Amino acid sequence: MTEETAAPVAGAMGVRDAVTVRMPADSAYLSVLRTATAGLAARLDFTLDEIEDLRIGVDEACAMLLSQALPGTDLTTEFELNGGGMRVAVSVLTADGRLPARDTFAWTVLSALAGDVSAHAGPDDRVTIVLHKHRDAVESA
Repeated sequence: MTEETAAPVAGAMGVRDAVTVRMPADSAYLSVLRTATAGLAARLDFTLDEIEDLRIGVDEACAMLLSQALPGTDLTTEFELNGGGMRVAVSVLTADGRLPARDTFAWTVLSALAGDVSAHAGPDDRVTIVLHKHRDAVESA
């Protein structure tokens, strides 16, 4: 498992950090990814409910992808943090590049938990699910 953090870059929405976590495509390692997700979301001052939603959303995206991962491959998760929220891209090499079905209960739950969700396949049959979780606006007293 590796973790890489890029230097902060000034962007339209503030400072942006990028973290990549690469680990074996095996459900035994998902607890590590859930913990990383929660820690990064807490860094952005997400509420406890938003953090839990994001943890469950990342877990659900991984479950969708692990079912079609090629044996012996890695699951790669890229986190991009900015002042307004977090983008999480989970990807794995597959045999046929089949995208997850969007008319399933799992996709509906994922969309409800993570906000904006999309999926795409690369030319090497790497399937990626991308979640965009935006921080709720905090009302001031």
